[in-house]
Amino acid sequence: MFQTLLNAIDSRKARVGVIGLGYVGLPLVRAFVSAGYHTLGFDIDPSKVDQLLAGKSYISHISAEWISSSIADQTFVPTVDMSRLSEVDVILICVPTPLDSDRDPDLQYVIGTTRTIAQNLRCGQLIVLESTTYPGTTRDIILPLLTATGKQFGEDFFLAYSPEREDPGNANFTARQIPKVVGGINEQSRELAVSLYGSAVVEVVPVSNCEVAEACKILENTYRSVNIAMVNELKTLFDRLEIDIWEVIAAARTKPFGFQPFYPGPGLGGHCIPIDPFYLSWLARENGMETRFIELAGEVNASMPHYVVSKLVKALNDVGKAVNGSRVGILGIAYKKDVDDPRESPSFRLLELLGELKADLSYADPHIPKLPPMRSFEVPELIAQPLTSEYLLSLDAVIISTDHTIFDYQLIADHAALVIDTRNAMAATELSRANVIKA
Repeated sequence: MFQTLLNAIDSRKARVGVIGLGYVGLPLVRAFVSAGYHTLGFDIDPSKVDQLLAGKSYISHISAEWISSSIADQTFVPTVDMSRLSEVDVILICVPTPLDSDRDPDLQYVIGTTRTIAQNLRCGQLIVLESTTYPGTTRDIILPLLTATGKQFGEDFFLAYSPEREDPGNANFTARQIPKVVGGINEQSRELAVSLYGSAVVEVVPVSNCEVAEACKILENTYRSVNIAMVNELKTLFDRLEIDIWEVIAAARTKPFGFQPFYPGPGLGGHCIPIDPFYLSWLARENGMETRFIELAGEVNASMPHYVVSKLVKALNDVGKAVNGSRVGILGIAYKKDVDDPRESPSFRLLELLGELKADLSYADPHIPKLPPMRSFEVPELIAQPLTSEYLLSLDAVIISTDHTIFDYQLIADHAALVIDTRNAMAATELSRANVIKA
């Protein structure tokens, strides 16, 4: 089975199946199609599959033209029919791994997907988990569900882990251009996965086992979470001292060694940085330890929307207005600039907090035409407003939550009565203006 599958991978005759056609799975499909593989894409959301079959894209950096041509030549076949998992030689799992209400790992999507794979498992398949999770998930959770079928691991099927490293909207690093870390449950599984990814991405980094690969991704995102928390905390301190944190960072980054810049903001967003570190802190608790850096960083970053709202409250109060009844526009809903990905965006928390204070809310974001439902937030029913002088003049204040390039910041400076800038986006305008408040 091993040699047959390896030969199929090396000759590009292996069929690759990707479960989960979101911001990770769909770019991964594109990478394997570009490498010469025929792919099946699986998703439980019929609307996604219908859009793909119609040649439409729901992710801004995946073109409709590519989808149409790939479906036309049958190199990419999207489907909701999970029984077709038996048709592919390789199965890549790209499903969400959120936190539950207690901030513990919620593996329901990984477990449910694995059970579906088990129902359709055939001899000679390689399964690779890409979803971010805690060390031990692949070996302790996925492997027993697959062996419960009666098929023998290492003989009938193979299992590996390779963490996704997708950076939505980053044109310099597509899925093909990002090195892939690969760990296998055994040597044969790792060799198969290394061969597979080696044909589709710029570099493969083999590690000794799945646990190292799982820990690698959590280290990457914990590193970012902790350092962002540090600059967020310094932002509040330096504001008290009337020092501009952005100018401090700009000065510090001139040092050619020993310093990497991180930037403050209204909180953390995206599916990785706000969530992944808590997988590690949960694992620490399970082993009788504490991860104080992770917990403290989480507290600091989670407090940032409150800090932004406090700056708005004070700024409105200074001009004789209350938040209650004030017309407040949120500029930017996506979790980072120039993407259409709203997952875990701090903008939703700002909307919640301002809603509790009875502000009259609206938003502008050309990448998010309508507020989508979110697992973690109460989302009001709002549609995006065009960022025009008339819209800005109708508001008592705007909060720049996401600094999209498409926004006209001079227009904002000229027509907004009050600007709460969480991203230093107004740096190119006249910062001496009293209506611009950094937060």
